[in-house]
Amino acid sequence: MHEASRRLAVPLLAGLVAGCGSAQAVEVVADSIATEQLELRLERIATGFEHPWAVIMLPDGRFLISERPGRLARVEEDGSIAHLDGLPEVSARTQGGLLDLALHPRYGDGEHDWLYFTWSKPGDDGTVTALSRARLDDTALSDVELLFEQGRPADPGRHYGSRLAWLPDGTLLMSVGERGSPSRAQDRSDHAGSVLRLTETGRVPDDNPFVDDDETLDEIFTFGNRNPQGLVVTQSGEAWATEHGPLGGDELNLLQGGENYGWPEVSLGKTYVSRRPVGEDSLPGMRDPVHVFADRFAPSGLAEVTSEMFEAWRGNLLAGGLHSEQLYRLVLENERVSHTELILDGQIGRIRDVHQGHDGAIYLIDDDPQGSLYRLRPVD
Repeated sequence: MHEASRRLAVPLLAGLVAGCGSAQAVEVVADSIATEQLELRLERIATGFEHPWAVIMLPDGRFLISERPGRLARVEEDGSIAHLDGLPEVSARTQGGLLDLALHPRYGDGEHDWLYFTWSKPGDDGTVTALSRARLDDTALSDVELLFEQGRPADPGRHYGSRLAWLPDGTLLMSVGERGSPSRAQDRSDHAGSVLRLTETGRVPDDNPFVDDDETLDEIFTFGNRNPQGLVVTQSGEAWATEHGPLGGDELNLLQGGENYGWPEVSLGKTYVSRRPVGEDSLPGMRDPVHVFADRFAPSGLAEVTSEMFEAWRGNLLAGGLHSEQLYRLVLENERVSHTELILDGQIGRIRDVHQGHDGAIYLIDDDPQGSLYRLRPVD
């Protein structure tokens, strides 16, 4: 447990810019970023987060940010940070910790005021990717419920996957990495290396693609996924995921229930040591990626642009990169990427998450021991 509502002073940042309906102190990181269609401003809103992993905007304009060591930070309107108590004890070893965050689609009506979060759950035999939900009080989480945990714990602590996205029918997609063991992604009796589809209470929907298949776990929606760390469901209801390859071969996939996405039998990446290709370029019965990122993009964070603020980009995807420190705009046409544009290139470091707020702006966090929350918006 952590000290309830421990407040940290955030240094005042230069400049005052209106945001979320009130004045906020912000630092202008880049006054003007020229893109093909828009001129953008990049601002830092708050700083001092230890390896932040996910950001969401609450209905009242405040933010929640998960920090991998097992802390949940709430960013207040005045820029101060409150760490909320009530989280379970996470395993923060290597890539593990407190991971993704998502609000219930009907959050705000009282009955469905649930915060969902994924985390690396420790045990005697290793760790698992787990899903929990809780009520959000002023100083702490309450009514914490463990909804799901993957089978077969493993060490070391890597490739948890762990992104969440709601489908239009109210079911929840949850990515689980192959935990560093490639063969697990082709084992349908194993949750590792897959995207799961769950109900809001963590159960199996009756129409999941493998519920009548004795060889496949009922929760599995897709398999053959290496380590998906970007996940979004678009306004049209399509589920898109960005997935880490090994050395190169990072993918954008359109997720279709029941499909095999190939890892490790199919990959355009290479082994880290020998630099030899991993698997085949394509195989029958395995779904090819829609797009493969150049070089070592290392994707994390994926959002669809839907706001009027970015009218020229509506319907496009924004994909963040860790090793590359890049943010790409991806134009989709007929389930294909017809155009890409590099938006950010090193300005904020390793991009961990990308989130469109209900105010229309784009928010990003960087994976750093002293990480920050950034806002990207058109120049007025």
